[in-house]
Amino acid sequence: MTKNVRVRFAPSPTGPLHIGGVRTALFNYLFAKKYNGTFVLRIEDTDQTRYVEGAEKYIIDALNWCDIPFDEGPTSTALSIGSKNEKFGPYRQSERKHLYKKYADELIASGNAYYAFDTAETLDFHRKDHEAKGKTFIYNWHNRLKLSNSLSLSVEETQAKLDAGEDYVIRFKSPQDETLHLKDIIRGDIKIDTNVLDDKVLFKSDGMPTYHLANIVDDHLMEISHVIRGEEWLPSLALHYQLYKALGWEAPEFAHLPLILKPTGKGKLSKRDGDKLGFPVFPLQWTDPKTKDISRGYKEDGYFPEAMINFLAFLGWNPGTEQEIFSLEELIESFDLDRVNKSGARFDPDKTKWFNHHYMQEQSNDALAEMFKSTVDENVSFSNSSAVLSEASAMEPQAHYNNDIDVNYISLAIGLIKERATFISDFWELSHFFFTAPTSYDEKASKKALKDGTKALMTELINIINNNTDFTVETLQTEIKGWITSNEIGFGKVMMPLRLALVGALQGPDVFDIMFMIGKNETLKRIENIVKAL
Repeated sequence: MTKNVRVRFAPSPTGPLHIGGVRTALFNYLFAKKYNGTFVLRIEDTDQTRYVEGAEKYIIDALNWCDIPFDEGPTSTALSIGSKNEKFGPYRQSERKHLYKKYADELIASGNAYYAFDTAETLDFHRKDHEAKGKTFIYNWHNRLKLSNSLSLSVEETQAKLDAGEDYVIRFKSPQDETLHLKDIIRGDIKIDTNVLDDKVLFKSDGMPTYHLANIVDDHLMEISHVIRGEEWLPSLALHYQLYKALGWEAPEFAHLPLILKPTGKGKLSKRDGDKLGFPVFPLQWTDPKTKDISRGYKEDGYFPEAMINFLAFLGWNPGTEQEIFSLEELIESFDLDRVNKSGARFDPDKTKWFNHHYMQEQSNDALAEMFKSTVDENVSFSNSSAVLSEASAMEPQAHYNNDIDVNYISLAIGLIKERATFISDFWELSHFFFTAPTSYDEKASKKALKDGTKALMTELINIINNNTDFTVETLQTEIKGWITSNEIGFGKVMMPLRLALVGALQGPDVFDIMFMIGKNETLKRIENIVKAL
C-alpha cells in the first residue's frame, strides 16, 4: 500500500447503531490499522428532521466498548486530536454546511448540475401518472426539458425565480447514452448505462446539501483514500464517481461490503429478527427518547466485546484458514479486503454464543467474580443461618453471612462451573448451592436418588464426616469412597442422595469439591436436612 490510508465511518445519528454498522466500522478500523492509516468518525447529520437525541453519543460509546476507537472524530474522546482535527474538522456535517454551496455552484457553472423548481405536487402528479401507465417516473435526460428547471427555462426566467426566493433544488445532470466503467475492490469491474440513472438532488434551498454532495465533498476535503461501506450504497456509486469527475478530483477506492442476512439466509437482518428469535442486534442497550422503548444490547446481554468483534469479523470476511478465534491484533494482521465476500453473510445466533463461551473461558476467575458478585449479593439472604461458612483451609475464603460473600470464595466457585457457562448470567443457576442451602429437592431427582435404605446410609455418612479431621477434597474422596467400597454399597446409593442434599438436584461439579467449598459444618447441615426430610 503506497498511498496514505485514511478511511472513515460515517453513520447518521438517527437511532442506535445496528451491528451491521459496527461491522462496517470494524472493517474500516482493521484496514486502517493494517496499513498504519487513520480511522475517522464523521457524523452525517444533514437530515436534521431525522436527528435523534443521544444517537451520536451512543455511536461513540458503542465504538469504544467494542475497542475500535476512532483516531479523528467529533469529540475530545478521539485518540488523535490537535493538528489533524484542526486540518480536517469539524466532523459533524451540520457544522460544515458553509462548505457545500461553493461546490454546488461549481457544478452549475460547469454545466454538470442545474436548478430545479418543480413543486412536490408536480412531481407527485408525474409519479402517479407514470404508475397508472405501468411505468416508473425517473427525473433525467428523457423528461427534464419538459419540467421546471434551468435547462428548460431561459437564463432570465431562472434568475427571476431565484430572486423571488422560490424553493429550488440543485440536481446533478446525468449524461445520456454513456457507459460508466467503475471499479470496486470487492466486486470488481462494474458497467453502468447512464440512461437508467436519475438526476439526483444535491442541494436544497434551505442551505443544506443532500447526502451525495456532502459525502463527496467531505471525503475529498478529509483526504479519504478508501471508502469502505455497506452494499446498500452500491447504487450510489455511479453518481459518486461522476461527481468526482465533474469536480476534477481523484476518486478514492471503493469497497462495498456484503449484507448481513437473517439467520434463515433470506433478507437483510433487522431488529424484528432479533426480537422474534431472542438476540440483540445493537451493541449497547438503547432507550428510544420518544417512546421509551428499550432495545437489547450485546453488552447488557452479557457478551464480551472481544466475542462480538470476533464474530462480526467473520460476517463477510474469510481468513483463508481454519482459524476462528482471533484477537484484535491478529485480525489487524490477517485482514484485507481481497478476502471479503461478495455474497451476503448469514447471521448465526448460536455461533455468537459459541464465541462468547470461548472468551468466557479466557477470562480470569477473579475478573469474573468481580462481575458476578453483585448477583450473589442480591440472591443470598445474609440472615439465613444456613449461609455459607467456608472452611477451605489455607485459602480461607470466609463468606460471612452477616457481611457479604468474599470475592475470593466466588472466584473459587466460578472456577468449578464456568466451563458450562456462556454468560455471566448463567453463573447463579450453575453455582447457587455454593452460596445458599437447598430449600427444596428436585422431584424427579428425588425419586431417582432416595430409596428405602437412603436414610440409614446418610446417617452413617454423617458419622464418617464428623470423624474426619482433615476436610480436604483428597481425604474426603479417599474416606467416603473407601467406606462405599469396603461395605460393597453401590456408589449411586450414596453419591446421588449426597449430591441431592448438597445441591437440591443431580447436577453440579464434583461432589467432593462442593463439600470442600461449603465446609464441614455446612455439609453436615445439608445432609441432616435431607435425613429429616426422609
